[in-house]
Amino acid sequence: MHLQASEDHRGTPEAPGRVVTLIERSFWEKLVDPHTATADRVWGVAYHVAPARAEEVKAYLDVREVNGYTIHHVPFQPANDDERTIQTMAYIGTPENPQFIGPQGSQALAEHIWKSHGPSGENRDYLFKLEESLNELSPDSEDDHVKDLAERVRRLEVASAAKGDSVRKETPT
Repeated sequence: MHLQASEDHRGTPEAPGRVVTLIERSFWEKLVDPHTATADRVWGVAYHVAPARAEEVKAYLDVREVNGYTIHHVPFQPANDDERTIQTMAYIGTPENPQFIGPQGSQALAEHIWKSHGPSGENRDYLFKLEESLNELSPDSEDDHVKDLAERVRRLEVASAAKGDSVRKETPT
């Protein structure tokens, strides 16, 4: 879910973009969220980091994920192994952090993503890459929320191109 503001990658402090975060189902169920459908499984990738590089990788991630994310140790179950669960380290934007903004209506969120950009690029590119990555993980990993948002942003692109607008670079209001 795009519940987290991004001031340092896909937006700016004056106009934060939107990025995804993991949240516990017990909290998600308490949200008033217009995106009612949710899967029982969250898809993602876990990386094994060689012990000799662990400190270096963690230092890099601590900087990259500094804007509202905290470290959590969570279970991860490989898609191809229903018997095995691995404890992993994940950066999660919990509801207590100042960048957690909560749910937003689908069309308003799509328009916000369409307009937002930051030092790491266009917010819509983040969304499109997320959709592509989820689709590549498994035939079962498609996310209806991400797919719907990406389709809405693509329609905004088509409408903008039909009007002859150039790529938007202004800051969202």
